[in-house]
Amino acid sequence: MITFRSEDAISVTNSIFEWPTEGRGVLPERIFRSAIAIERKRTERSKEPFLLMLVEDCATEDQLEDGFLDKVAQGLLQASRETDVVGWYQSGSAVGALFTGLTPDGDALVRDTILARLNAVLENELSDAEFSRLRISFHFFPDDWNAAESGGSSNRVLYPDLTNPGIRRQSGLRMKRIIDVAGSVLILTFCLPLYLAIALAIKLTSKGPVLFRQTRVGQYGRPFVLYKFRTMHTNSDQAVHREYVTRMIANQAERKPADGEGQGVYKLTNDKRITGVGNVLRRSSLDELPQILNVLKGDMSLVGPRPAIPYEVAAYQTWHRRRVLEAKPGVTGLWQVMGRSQVRFDEMVRLDLRYATSWSLWLDLKILLRTPIAVVRGAGAY
Repeated sequence: MITFRSEDAISVTNSIFEWPTEGRGVLPERIFRSAIAIERKRTERSKEPFLLMLVEDCATEDQLEDGFLDKVAQGLLQASRETDVVGWYQSGSAVGALFTGLTPDGDALVRDTILARLNAVLENELSDAEFSRLRISFHFFPDDWNAAESGGSSNRVLYPDLTNPGIRRQSGLRMKRIIDVAGSVLILTFCLPLYLAIALAIKLTSKGPVLFRQTRVGQYGRPFVLYKFRTMHTNSDQAVHREYVTRMIANQAERKPADGEGQGVYKLTNDKRITGVGNVLRRSSLDELPQILNVLKGDMSLVGPRPAIPYEVAAYQTWHRRRVLEAKPGVTGLWQVMGRSQVRFDEMVRLDLRYATSWSLWLDLKILLRTPIAVVRGAGAY
């Protein structure tokens, strides 16, 4: 509902913006949603935030009338600059505008200014009853990721291209899910004796549970509980890992010396928190086997980016976030078969984005076939 009608705000608006609309039009839904994705990527590089303003018709089904939001869309064209983009977020029910080139920390002024301008444009076009049907929302990017709790995005409105993929990609993802379930069942069936042997070794050599449970950040920022075989002593302090990972994400971490790795690895080595059995499990990657349960639950896939810890996501730059948005996390992936901890964090993210943008079932198969070789070599595994 529009409630802000201030002459003072309108005068501020006119002093900040110019409002030419010649030659502009309202973009169709597909093109407008693509424009949102492009603007996100531009912001990742320019650091200049943008605002997505959505206007929705909240009328009941029997109150809906053709052309009502068309008038609002034309009002948005008049209430925006020539460089801003107006289009259908959802055809017939939600129209939006992208306000670009904004300055940081000016959210309140920008929001009030735009709202006042739109009110001024529409007050002679809509009745009070029609005004009451409108619901307006403002979505700033970069958005708040609420890293203290889940590390995930709190605003999926800004990612329509990711949350609503095309028909062809949806079909591929359904097939990927079928392969994940079938593959997980086979792995659990054939590796059951190995699971039992590892569980027994953990129980006999250290106190505590067999499985280690930890909150991770899944696709679209959804938190989930990840399962691994426990490799550390119980109640181990995470502070040392958190500090190192934060520096690594900022490209300030030094490589740690490692046996057989001439240049070292970007990972903590000689960690006293790790048990004797845990060291063997980590070097052989067998500690990852319980993640098959996460695959069966749908939190993960057999192939995808490494699942992130919330405090890692809290340290991400804006473009880093795409690695937890554009693909479901996986047990193995490009990073695991192409260098693992031997590459810098930024390079790991680029590998994850390369996987997400070029994903295919054939690529998944190639990564799965290369994974046993990478495990045997043990390069970067600590």
